[in-house]
Amino acid sequence: MLAVLRRRGIVSGTVLDAMAEVPRDLFVPEHLAELAYEDGALPIGDGQTISQPYIVALMTEAAELKPESRVLEVGTGSGYSTGVLSRIAGHVFSIERHDSLAIAARRRLADVGYLDNVSIVVGDGTLGLPEEAPFDAIIVAAAGPRVPEALKAQLALNGRLVMPVGSAAGFQQLNCIVREGETDFRTEVLAPVSFVPLIGAQGWQR
Repeated sequence: MLAVLRRRGIVSGTVLDAMAEVPRDLFVPEHLAELAYEDGALPIGDGQTISQPYIVALMTEAAELKPESRVLEVGTGSGYSTGVLSRIAGHVFSIERHDSLAIAARRRLADVGYLDNVSIVVGDGTLGLPEEAPFDAIIVAAAGPRVPEALKAQLALNGRLVMPVGSAAGFQQLNCIVREGETDFRTEVLAPVSFVPLIGAQGWQR
């Protein structure tokens, strides 16, 4: 898997080390464990997926995390990306709208000893966690029609928000939004992607 990531352009040693450390096979359904290290997305239930390793690595690298970074993740899913982020950042706050996925992710993260710097919350990720803001990085694992204003408001100065934007089913582009001032944001386009829709008050409606 690491050879594929390097070949596809992931250069951060910190990100590659985190990807090597987290056992992806423990974060996918048991009957799909043999596919865990292939570079593809896999279903995890409730209409959600675990992103392919390359996309997890790309989003993590774009966030430019530091050991002291406070990170907001929208869409805990299986907990795999949460685990990767936790190996690099100081603390990861992860929001999941499905109770069942949040419970399962918390259990998996506990099993591998990653809960010390992870907090998992059930709620509407499009609204973020204002009580814990600001965040040095925000990573959104679902595609919205636009970047939620609530998330932009919770991004620290010079913070980076990585999120797919586009149609609910079809072409999307992975963007990195950098906060350069109180109302100044710069957008970098990273790659074409395909994510599940971001459901919530400031995303797609059910």
